[in-house]
Amino acid sequence: MLRKSLTTAAIFGLLLAGLGAGSLHAQNSSAQSAAPGTAPAQTQGPRGTSVATNHKADIPAYHPEAPKGPLPETLDPEQFLDAETRNVYTLAAKEKEFLYQQPCYCRCDKEVGHKSLLDCFTDYHGAHCVLCKKEAVFTYTESQQGKTAAQIRQEIMDGKWKDVDLTKYDDRLPAK
Repeated sequence: MLRKSLTTAAIFGLLLAGLGAGSLHAQNSSAQSAAPGTAPAQTQGPRGTSVATNHKADIPAYHPEAPKGPLPETLDPEQFLDAETRNVYTLAAKEKEFLYQQPCYCRCDKEVGHKSLLDCFTDYHGAHCVLCKKEAVFTYTESQQGKTAAQIRQEIMDGKWKDVDLTKYDDRLPAK
């Protein structure tokens, strides 16, 4: 009986370790694998827009151009209990056009079918993903410095979003 319990516990532990490693891989996909300057392929996105994909350089999906029509709304930030998530969703709502043109390196394009970083904030994915939050804050701060979506995208591909300190967003942001 003890042997059977130990065997079951070991199998369960291996199963959990495997699931954790797969999740960790998705969360830690590195921008370093992307080859900067490689031209992305174009596929068809929603509402007839193009979506850039680059399997050779392993760059996640994004829209290479500004949207041609209205963008979907991000989720209401006030529904989130923690200040960090509420603040990041607030920033995301202000920069939808920029987020629409950015890849997301958590690989949600493969895992959940997202077409750009904006999709992470039109659903609950961004609330649980530190990578999405860091990329959104990075996009916001860089856009506030006057950078274009293409410039921000290149910096995201270069991994500069990894240096974002989310603890700055743990308190409620002042109203602007």
